[in-house]
Amino acid sequence: MLVALIIACEVGFWVLLAGGLALRYLAGMPRLGAALLLCEPLLELVLLAVSFVDLKNGGEPSWRHGLAAFYIGYTVGYGHYTVKWLDGHAAHRFAGGPKPPGAKYGRARAVHEWKLWTRTLAGAAVALGLLQAGILYVGDAADTGSLQAWQFVALRVLGIQALVAATYSVWPRKAPAGTDTESGAGPAGTAR
Repeated sequence: MLVALIIACEVGFWVLLAGGLALRYLAGMPRLGAALLLCEPLLELVLLAVSFVDLKNGGEPSWRHGLAAFYIGYTVGYGHYTVKWLDGHAAHRFAGGPKPPGAKYGRARAVHEWKLWTRTLAGAAVALGLLQAGILYVGDAADTGSLQAWQFVALRVLGIQALVAATYSVWPRKAPAGTDTESGAGPAGTAR
């Protein structure tokens, strides 16, 4: 049941996101669209509550609980960023807004990658905290090895993201000749 709820939350996230953006930019109802977008965190609260209720009712801690913690952590770390990124692109595409800037080369790309790492850090911290809360909540009543294994997975993901960011810092990607290195814009400010 927990895996089905995680899938439902993910589908619900994208349905609410698409619906919110459609209301904002296609239907001309920006307030209703924003209200719909603000409902997205409720999905994670439902998932969190169901996970703990499952553990309270004697559910054996398993990979499903770890996956739920990861999903909630990812949403905390990247949810707002994803909504903002897609909102910027929708505003550009459907409302004549400016094209969202991108960091493709050099120092700007390295800074962007380290910002993504801080989001990963936030998500990993949430996942680690939820997993530890689950371990403490269950106590000695059940085997918590799978939850502990997910904690190590969170640390590995954080380490891999740090390596990726470090490679962009040490070996920055060079812009093609004639482009702005900070934005990736072509000659005379044309977007690529």
